[in-house]
This record gives sequence, C-alpha cells and structure tokens, in this order.
Amino acid sequence: MKLLLISAFFPPEVGSAAHLFYELGQAFRARGHEVLVLTGLPRYHVAESAGKVRRAPVIREDYHGLRVFRVFNLDIPWNAPVLRGLDQFVSAGCAGLAGLCLPRFDAALVYSPPLPLALAALACCRLRGRPLVVNIQDLFPQSAIDLGVLRQPHLIRLFRTLESLLYRRADHVVVHSRGNRDYLTARGAPPGRVCVVSNWVDTEAVRPSPRDNALRAQLGLDGRFVVSFAGIMGYSQDLDTVVESARLLRDRPDIVFLLVGDGVEKPGLEARVRRLGLSNVRFLPMQPREKYPEVLAASDLCLVTLRPEVRTPVVPSKILSIMAAGRPVLASLPLMGDAPALIREAGCGVAVPPAQPAALSRAVADLADDAPARAAMGDRGRDYAQRHLSLSAISARLERLLHNLIHEQPVNPTLSL
Repeated sequence: MKLLLISAFFPPEVGSAAHLFYELGQAFRARGHEVLVLTGLPRYHVAESAGKVRRAPVIREDYHGLRVFRVFNLDIPWNAPVLRGLDQFVSAGCAGLAGLCLPRFDAALVYSPPLPLALAALACCRLRGRPLVVNIQDLFPQSAIDLGVLRQPHLIRLFRTLESLLYRRADHVVVHSRGNRDYLTARGAPPGRVCVVSNWVDTEAVRPSPRDNALRAQLGLDGRFVVSFAGIMGYSQDLDTVVESARLLRDRPDIVFLLVGDGVEKPGLEARVRRLGLSNVRFLPMQPREKYPEVLAASDLCLVTLRPEVRTPVVPSKILSIMAAGRPVLASLPLMGDAPALIREAGCGVAVPPAQPAALSRAVADLADDAPARAAMGDRGRDYAQRHLSLSAISARLERLLHNLIHEQPVNPTLSL
C-alpha cells in the first residue's frame, strides 16, 4: 500500500504528537509499504537545527526513509493562543492544497487535533477519491472548553459543527480509549465507523535500563530518589501541584523532583521554585528523542498530571512510555477517566485525585519507602506494554483497517480493544 500520514507536527520536532506518526510511518515502511508524510516546517521544540529555508510552497525531503512534504505555516510563539488558532486554519489550507498535488496514495491517516487540518485532509481525500482515517488524540473543542480556553459561544458552536461534520463524514475514526469512542458516537459518529485502537509505544527503543546512568551522574543525583515529569509544560498539566508537593516534601532530602520539558507554564514554575527556595526541584529543557529513555531510566517514579477540569477521557501517551521503561506510574488526574482505568488494569502504578498536593506528596513518600512495590509495578507495566501496546502490534491493526478500507471490505471488529 501507498499510505499518506498527515500531522501538524513531525520530527525533528520533539514531542508525542511528532513522534507518534514518525514511529507509525517507520513501522508501515518496515511492513513493506511506501509512506508519504504531509506536515509543516519544524518550529516547536526542535532538538536539532531544522535547516529549512522557505524556497518553495512545498519542501520535499527524505527523512529516514519517509517521503516528507512540508508546507507553509506561520511562526507563532506558544504563548499566543489567538495567533496559533489562526495558524491552524492557514496551515490546514496550505496542507489541503498541497495534498491535491501529492503523488498517488491509496489511503490517508490524519492526526487530530488540530481540527482544521483533519477537515482539510477530509476535503483532499474526497476530491482524490481516497479513504481517510482520522486518528483522534484529543477531543477538541471539548478539551478547550473544559479548561476555559474556549469560551465564546459562537466559536464553540462553529467548532462543534465542524467536529460533528468530521466524525460523520470520515471513512473511519480511530480513538485510543473506550471513553473517547462513547464521546464520538454521542456527537454523531456512526458506531460502525469508530474503532478503539490504543496508542503505541516502541518497546524496543524504550525498555528497562540501569537506573544509575550518565544522566544521574551529570546532574549529581546518585543516591537520590528521582521523581520525574517529562513533556510539555502547559496549562492542562497542572505542574503547580507538583511544585507544591515538592514544597511539602522539602524535609525529605533523599527525594528530588526532575521536571524535563518546555512550555508556556515553565517560566512561572521556575519563578515559583526560586521564590520558595526549593532545592529539591530541578529543571531540564526538552530533550532529544534519543535521550528520553535515559530520563525514564534515571527515574525511580514517573509523574503523569492533569488538571481536574480535564474531563475528556484522555490517556496521556507518556503513560505508555513509562510502562515500556519498566518504571512505576504516579498519576494525578481525574479518577473517572480512561487513564486511571489503564493504570489499574495494568497494575503499573498509583492514581490520586488531581490538584491535591498533599495526596500526591503522600503517594511519593509511600512509594519512595517501598522499593518492592515499585519494582512490581514496573515489571507489570513493561509486560502489559509488550503484550498490548507495542508498535508492531498496533501498526498491524491499523494496517488491516487501512487495507479493508482501500478494498472496500468490512472493518474487522477485532480491531477494537
């Protein structure tokens, strides 16, 4: 098959959105398929020099065996939400037009959000007579409404209408949890065209490694109990709760919090740590993809946090990476969602209510004092990831889905997990 992957983010950008589709593209390529990628110029969290100068409306390149087509996008800072919203429509329009001029492809898979990009992909595939699968990673606009980012009634109505249009018109929609499927069908998606297929993790690239590694030595953390958070430091991650938990544990010199990443909230977090005089919190910038497993290996306990306002059933992809690394998960997020259900099912960690620093700090202290429990959680998480969440297993499910759509065959219900 000749497959087109469409994503707003792609390496050399760093982050889950960029690397999910990169890993999937490599898996499809390893299975004998030709892979095209439609994306924009690298802008955010670029781990290496992008070296891209706009010489043409579409830049063509080979990226590790994948044929990548990069279209125009605006250079917008993370802390300008209105301009970033405008950029979503501009970039989507450019991607849609570029998609009409791409070489032939058999089917397309688009990462959503951003919602405008998914709609542009839908229009492109309709005009070219090719099936489209929409991979829903975040339930927009509901997630933005819950966080109070999107408040204007007319914009909410607009995005609700566009969201419903996408769900009803896509050839198939893939979501990563049952709660997401229930939401989509309630918003008008035909139940027969929605599959639950978990996100994936490369269990070969991310695997258990020695705890006492070069990163620990570099940071002077040998002998310390390291509690890490790695990823985007945005509003929804609620890292204020983590900083407050560190304050509550300031009398435990054996425990140190390592916060790795970048985002709009990071300057404020750093300022608060300085103001409180906390010596048990360390910051590192966003790390290159190849360094991420080293961060996990250096950790004794890995954090996943979300604000209580995040009511959509999201499963942060960092949970899967933590499980693959054989490290225990400590989650501070709404307990009725799909993420705590996964943690319970896998037996890979502990979940506490969100925005409760006392509960989070107690859980950190308890796990710091219980090495056998941590080891058992890590082992169970690794085993579950290998059996259910590996890149090879999930890419095979998506391959069958795309094959069936191309050949107009019924989608096998065993795709759903």
